[in-house]
Amino acid sequence: MEPLPEVTDPRVIDGRKIAQGIEAKVKKEVEEFIKERGIKPALATILVGEHPPSKLYVKLKHWACKRVGIISEDHKFPQETKQEEIIRLIDTLNSRKEIHGILVQLPIPKHIDERDVMTRIAPEKDVDGFNPLNMGKMFIGREGFVPCTPKGIIRALEEFNIDPQGKEVVVVGHSNVVGKPAAVMLLNRNATVKVCHVFTKDLKSNTKEADILIVATGVRGLIKADMVKDGAIVFDVGITWQDERVYGDVDFDDVLPKVKLISPVPGGVGPMTIAILMEHTLLAAKIQAQK
Repeated sequence: MEPLPEVTDPRVIDGRKIAQGIEAKVKKEVEEFIKERGIKPALATILVGEHPPSKLYVKLKHWACKRVGIISEDHKFPQETKQEEIIRLIDTLNSRKEIHGILVQLPIPKHIDERDVMTRIAPEKDVDGFNPLNMGKMFIGREGFVPCTPKGIIRALEEFNIDPQGKEVVVVGHSNVVGKPAAVMLLNRNATVKVCHVFTKDLKSNTKEADILIVATGVRGLIKADMVKDGAIVFDVGITWQDERVYGDVDFDDVLPKVKLISPVPGGVGPMTIAILMEHTLLAAKIQAQK
């Protein structure tokens, strides 16, 4: 990967800088935890198939573990692996006391039921926040382990002292990974939230109303300047790989002149997502150490 350019425009959210701050805090707390409890936090990742972006994301997560002092285990399976084999591994990892967090890298092959897999991960080891119990807690306002990307967005808003209360928020994309949890977490903070998706009839009329716009569709350049309100805050969560480069859902150069803040792709939400994962793994280790 070629190094990302330095962020100099104050309107551009430097996800790497925010992530570095989170990781520095986690590293310090990991050292203290090991000293006090003699326990090293550990994360196990599960990757099924040869999807190049997924392989890269898992590698980035393991690098982050190394930076903050978290042990990591890498479990890789070929594309044709049966669901039963993945479930067996999750059951084993659930029972291993020295493993504190379990992450299944998404997407997984279509013959494996994602919901069955996520339900199988023990809630206290579900550092990605996809187990239905953790999702349910989020819905009633008791956020514990929540999906890392939406939590990264919340953390970025906090970094810039932006209170979502009373703001008009539009989320484009209604996946279980980003769209739905982002909407719920912002509702928990008293924002007025609208969720758009592929069946929304007039996307532009909705996005133009947003004080905070979150886009997570995987459609390169979907959002243009004429779809964005003046002074909006825009989080681009979309990822499209093309010609060995990564692109977002927002036409960055077109939209930048109109916004108050915008997250770039790459270097925006991605690094914050990984940093939150490190935070969750440490939290999981602390919770399990109390049992």
